[in-house]
Amino acid sequence: MTQPDNVTRLKIASAAEATRHVFVRDLLLDAHIGVFRHERGSAQPVRVNVDLTVTEAAHGDDLANVVCYATVVDQIKTIVAEGHLNLVETLAERIAAACLSDDRVRVALVRVEKLSVIPEASSVGVEIERVRPRP
Repeated sequence: MTQPDNVTRLKIASAAEATRHVFVRDLLLDAHIGVFRHERGSAQPVRVNVDLTVTEAAHGDDLANVVCYATVVDQIKTIVAEGHLNLVETLAERIAAACLSDDRVRVALVRVEKLSVIPEASSVGVEIERVRPRP
């Protein structure tokens, strides 16, 4: 499959930049989210995707030396469990902030999709990119 001309492939991992790509794909959760009356009081399915650009270090086959995707998933679950949010944008921002709380994470690209809001669409949502300022 060829890439369309109007799409630039993200370069998340780079030998020259000494970065690696840590990701979570298609995390399905039930979230209390939505601004409309019919969205309050019950959970609805959301899909979360996260791409992180992480500063590489000699990992030495030790989990403590890497950004752990299981930890990222646990952070997302905790944020969702905290209670009702009005906007997918708020959820995405909170996820990005949690990821960037690890100093090794340079960039967090977060996509949050609501899966059952618009019958004619498989999903609707938002994608954000947040970058750690360089020192």
